[in-house]
Amino acid sequence: MATRRHVLGGMAAMATTLALPALARAANVLTVGLIPSEDSRAMIANSQAMMDQLAKALGMPVKPFVAADYNGVIEALRSKRLDVAYLGPFSYVLGTTVADIEAFAVAETKKAGRTFYHSLIVAHKDSGIRGIADLKGKTFAFVDPSSTSGHLFPKAGLIKAGFNPDKDFGRVIFSGSHDSNAVAVQNRKVDAVAIADRILDAAINKGLAKREDLVVVWKSDPIPESPTVWRKDLDPELKKRIQAAFLEVKDVPWSDQGELNGFHPTNDAAYDIIRDTAKALNLDLRTMK
Repeated sequence: MATRRHVLGGMAAMATTLALPALARAANVLTVGLIPSEDSRAMIANSQAMMDQLAKALGMPVKPFVAADYNGVIEALRSKRLDVAYLGPFSYVLGTTVADIEAFAVAETKKAGRTFYHSLIVAHKDSGIRGIADLKGKTFAFVDPSSTSGHLFPKAGLIKAGFNPDKDFGRVIFSGSHDSNAVAVQNRKVDAVAIADRILDAAINKGLAKREDLVVVWKSDPIPESPTVWRKDLDPELKKRIQAAFLEVKDVPWSDQGELNGFHPTNDAAYDIIRDTAKALNLDLRTMK
């Protein structure tokens, strides 16, 4: 299965991406992992205000880390190099099969005013693509094999519409990030891409793409927002402090998604819809370790 091959490839690359020399685990430092939705340096810079608020609320240093891919964050949690992480919905569900982790908070931004989002399939207006049937024989970019909005939901949506994403495209690539997909479709490096609606909006605001040049071919049902998770083996008192600290954070930049309204409590069951989508794709999560 192509999905499994890409995931295993990402896992094999971890030896080089998880050195984390500056983030050696220390009892008095909370390490927080971020997913690579944009350039790692930009993500760390954009998350610094949030990290500062967390550090103040917790009374201990907080250090962010951006892995090379989703699996890098999952493996860092599994190997206890990270304490807390921000994962995509599907990467979280995948992560629960290989690491002892649990969702505890979900972010709401001022712009979205909600704790869900949508996956989109977007084409360049000059590609001639106006509907799913027009994708046949075209070049297409997913984001990451473990990406909820950048792979799993759009793939399930295509299958539901009678399109075979394993056979009907002319060529398929995994770009590694939503921003890369925005740039690729804008510059016509590929005919169409999968991308999260909020990240496309951010890419347009940053000048990486032009809304008037793009056509939305497909839109998913609501997807629960990306969870913030912790390792279950953290001290129970520390977990209480961590959740309380996250629920205090507000009015700060939140990665590429604008300003944060705040966090809301969540739990593992909120992501059963992701598990149901995996079943619709006949994905055996146990084989994707």
